Amino acid sequence: MTETSEVPARRVSQREKTAERLLKSSAARSYDPDVDIDWSAPVEPDKYYLPEHRVSLYGTELWAQLTPEQRYELGKHEIISITSFGIYSEVALMHLLLKVVTQHDPTSRHAQYALTEVADECRHSTMFGRGIEKSGLPVYRAPWWFRHLLNLSLLLPIGPATYGGTLLVEEVTDRLQRETMADETIQSTIRMINKIHVLEEARHISFARAELNRMVPKMGRLELALNRVALAAAAPFLVRLMLHPNVYRAVGLDPKEARKVARANPQYQQSVRWMGERIVGFLTEAGMIKGAVTKALWRRSLLLGPER
Repeated sequence: MTETSEVPARRVSQREKTAERLLKSSAARSYDPDVDIDWSAPVEPDKYYLPEHRVSLYGTELWAQLTPEQRYELGKHEIISITSFGIYSEVALMHLLLKVVTQHDPTSRHAQYALTEVADECRHSTMFGRGIEKSGLPVYRAPWWFRHLLNLSLLLPIGPATYGGTLLVEEVTDRLQRETMADETIQSTIRMINKIHVLEEARHISFARAELNRMVPKMGRLELALNRVALAAAAPFLVRLMLHPNVYRAVGLDPKEARKVARANPQYQQSVRWMGERIVGFLTEAGMIKGAVTKALWRRSLLLGPER
């Protein structure tokens, strides 16, 4: 009797299992904004674009001086500014994901999910662009230096800092979108955009969190410290870039004065901390927010309160 040897099954890594799960989720639950959003629906004049308590000047003396029309317009301009920055941040993420593909076996589930996420982000950026167009407002373009940095992002090494920066923008906006997608006082089109982004972005957040958690334990002390400082130094700029100063000029305010009032506004500070609560908790637990220098830089972003 001839013995037959069995070929041992290839060991599947946790990384591949995560990617396989996310690929199945993408296949089962994805949207097409061109079809799933009624872009012909009229603007609802009695509904907001951003809840008033999330507008940066809410609760200040400057806010009290604004007319109801100016308050409405400021909220509209602020959400369009955040949406505009969202497009730039997703372009940066796509650069990172394409680099992941070039560095991995294209037959791996990890590389295939990276490509799937690129496809998601292309649809999201197009959706954001159409949302801006429907609002009737201009795109708030990021500063020239930031747009040039996007082109250089392909040269950056992939590490906890790059995934951390991605998560920072994704999770801060995700928290705001989760609140507004269920708020019936918000424009229906905005709510649907937010719903699509939240449901699909949950997979992207899961992917980036898993990668960051995988990388941190493998790093040496110096390399990890450099990644911590790099992410902490970027955090204040990323938060600041979400609100273009011209949102204030659009309602007749001086941009420099209004931005200064907003940053000193306890209500706005609380909103920023609330939006960043989950990502700050995750990064702290993962070991990416640690030490006096790192925490001092994070406090400049308003995401980290003085008590931490």
